[in-house]
This record gives sequence, structure tokens and C-alpha cells, in this order.
Amino acid sequence: MSETLGHAKKPVWWRSYNDIPLGDTVPFARSGNITVEFNDNEPDEYSGPSKSQRKRESTALQDLGTELVALSKERLAKIDMPERLREALLDAQRFTKHEARRRQMQYIGKIMRDIDSAPLRAAMDEINGVSEAANIRQHRLERLRTRLMEDEAVFSEIGRDYPGADMQHLRQLRRNALKEAEQGKPPRAFRELFRELRDLEGKTAAEDAAD
Repeated sequence: MSETLGHAKKPVWWRSYNDIPLGDTVPFARSGNITVEFNDNEPDEYSGPSKSQRKRESTALQDLGTELVALSKERLAKIDMPERLREALLDAQRFTKHEARRRQMQYIGKIMRDIDSAPLRAAMDEINGVSEAANIRQHRLERLRTRLMEDEAVFSEIGRDYPGADMQHLRQLRRNALKEAEQGKPPRAFRELFRELRDLEGKTAAEDAAD
């Protein structure tokens, strides 16, 4: 590159080879004119995640696999996942010898590296009660329980929304919970009523997903 003053051309001297714009032709004392085709200022191409990042991701998958293995068969059945992963998790639950279980956990980790683990993580978060969806669901069920305690007519709403509900059992729990409150006893039936409502919603959601 050069600057022009009238008809005379004055060379522009750069402090460093890397300062020269691409495509410019510049004079070099020993080599003549050179056209710059690349320089070291160009950003390096992305070469994938770092070793430490891959290690963190691998550890997270191992921890998720351990959490899944610890679930009951009933809970596993409610989580959407590839059948080969489900079978591997059930097999791991049957293994009692340390080495056999260790190899099975490695196999589970290999399967999980090939699938999208985000839905599984979300399902575990909901089971553990740490997700926003779980918190919203819990508050909704708590409000339903409070309304039921205040008004027996809410049973018709429960019967409509949860056709498989054992209404006789729920009515008994409500009576016991009211009696506990009157007598100042520990709220055992009150807590059991919440668990029954939660199980009803879980069963309804599973049936809807199956349809």
C-alpha cells in the first residue's frame, strides 16, 4: 500500500507484518514487493470444546445416570427416554456386584452421550422439586387442597378432572384432616390428602402422554 502526493508515491512502512491489511502489496528491501495474503491476526477456527469442558459434561452425564438408576421402576416408566436406555437402567438396578454395576454405568454413560440429555435432566429436576414447573404444580395442588378443605363442593371438580379418583378415600381424608385441625393434632391426613392429589395428577398426565 502507498500514499500518493502529486505524482510521487511514498511507501507506507508498517510496524509489523501483521499490521498490513490483507491484499495490500508492500515493498521489502531484500525480497521486492510482496502481497499479503494472510496474517497471524486472523482468529483461530473453533476446534470444539476444551478438555476440561468435556470432562465436566462427562461428569454431569455420569451423575444424571446415577440419579436415574436410583429411581423406582414406576418413576422410570413415566419418563420419556429411548428404550435401550430404559433397559440399561433397569439392568443396572438388578446388578449387585460392584464391577458388574460399574461396567453397566459406563454403558449407560455411552448411551447418554449419543442422545439429548436435556429432557432427562428436566425430568429429574421436576422429580427433585427444583424446577419452575414443579413449583407451579405444587402451588396449584396446595390451593386445590385448601379449597377442598373449605368447600366440599370441590369434590365435583376433582371428579371431573381426575376420573380415576377414589372419591370415598378422599372424602375420608378430608374428614380426618378437619378433625385433626379441630383437635390440634399433627396434620397427617392433611398431608396425605396432598399426596393423593399429587398422585392423581401424575397418573392423569401419564395417561394423557400415552394417548
